[in-house]
Amino acid sequence: MSETIKEQSWIPLIIVALASFIIALDATFMNVSIAQVVADLHTDVSTIQATMSFYTLITAAFMLLSAKLQDIVGKKKLFLIGTALYGVGTLTAAISPSDTILFIGWAVIEGVAGALMMPATVSIISGTYSGERRTVALAIVGVMGAIAAAIGPLFGGVMTTFLSWRYGFACELIVVIIILVLQSKIPHFEPTESRSELDITGAIISFIGLVLLVLGILSLTKDFSTSIVVIILGLVALAGFAWFELRRKRGGKVPLFDIELLKDRNLRVGTSIMLLAYLSMGGALFAVSLFLQSVLQLNAFDTGLTTLPLTVGLLIFAVAAPSFSGKLGHKKLMAIGCIIAIVGCLLLSNQFKLNTTMMDLLPGMFILGAGLGFAMALSVDVALINIPPEGQNNASGLTSTGQSLGESMGTAIIGIILILGVIGGVSHAVDIYAPDQSGNETFQLEVLDHFQKVGNLNDAKADHTVVEIVDTILQDAMAFVMQVTAILMGIVFILTLRLEDKKVKT
Repeated sequence: MSETIKEQSWIPLIIVALASFIIALDATFMNVSIAQVVADLHTDVSTIQATMSFYTLITAAFMLLSAKLQDIVGKKKLFLIGTALYGVGTLTAAISPSDTILFIGWAVIEGVAGALMMPATVSIISGTYSGERRTVALAIVGVMGAIAAAIGPLFGGVMTTFLSWRYGFACELIVVIIILVLQSKIPHFEPTESRSELDITGAIISFIGLVLLVLGILSLTKDFSTSIVVIILGLVALAGFAWFELRRKRGGKVPLFDIELLKDRNLRVGTSIMLLAYLSMGGALFAVSLFLQSVLQLNAFDTGLTTLPLTVGLLIFAVAAPSFSGKLGHKKLMAIGCIIAIVGCLLLSNQFKLNTTMMDLLPGMFILGAGLGFAMALSVDVALINIPPEGQNNASGLTSTGQSLGESMGTAIIGIILILGVIGGVSHAVDIYAPDQSGNETFQLEVLDHFQKVGNLNDAKADHTVVEIVDTILQDAMAFVMQVTAILMGIVFILTLRLEDKKVKT
């Protein structure tokens, strides 16, 4: 395919954007379907949650190896292998008669397939487009994961409420078929390395490091002290991986990942921005969805509908970002996005009460999504701006790993913050409404237990004092979550100031 033809067609972008969408959707749409899956497969909640966690774990663990395989197999070929494998996994999940088969199809097969596809989506775009078109394409691909994460509850709600969770996987299979039918539209990229150059030892070390890191992150809400130990071990393994890769390159051998690419500030900072932005979005979305379902007792569909403004804001501003960046530059526009997102967080921080409505949350959700749209849309493009063509595959693996880790960390870390907020809220509420019990740990534990059992307005109406205490706990906990999210976006803002700016030639 000639360069001219490639530059005239958006079909390659559509194909890889669809792939990015279903990979991210898989990690979110089943959140609202857990109860139905448990009933259908005669299993328990912890088993299904473990399956969801292992999907993320396996995807992240194979990411760096997948990025290197692009050089050996070829970007397009690896992407299509991953797509076909993903189809097998999603079909297996759709027809699974037991939790074991669901685990194999969803967590194992789709997890590996997603890892094969994700780095290739970025590198295919980088190799297909240039200039402003490249910026637009990377912006769209860069936020597809965020859009899928935001729209996941609505999609899962529609499937679960009106059809079955199995149809969610079936819809993904349809997308896989569309990708395979249109595969001839993707440009061909020749492999640049031989199989004999594959760094097997490095692949094993990186796999162990990433597995330990993600496993530790996913376990934070269950056993905090053990999780921290596992995370530290993962970081030690990854440090060992970096040392091994440097030695391998200096010895004249091809490394699994070229550590010297990290000398580029934009790659380091851009990947960090992606990680923190996805962490902020995923965590905030998790907390809001939990509030809507557990406290307001909204069904899966209404929960997704309430979070839709975030998706709309994200999509609109992400699509607009490349045009604005032509005038303002990436750095300034991403900084503006961070400020907008912080405003959205602060607006939301005072909106979570027992009588909260969808309309109360709409402005804050939209503004948060808009700010994230600016910040996230340009992060991949700015991260890869200085990377030479021969390093694009490696770099795409790093950015994809950052995105995957951010998604994994969001739910776990914000879950911890939510728990801490609830505990702090109990103390505050007891001080206000039962001052004679202040400092009484036994009474506070009883209140916390009662809060967990009440959890919604209808059950609490019978006791006015309980309503006031629960309302105070909710306000404190959710305000804390949103304030922490605002702080995270403040850190992203500071990081944007360290970027080398880029203005797109129009």
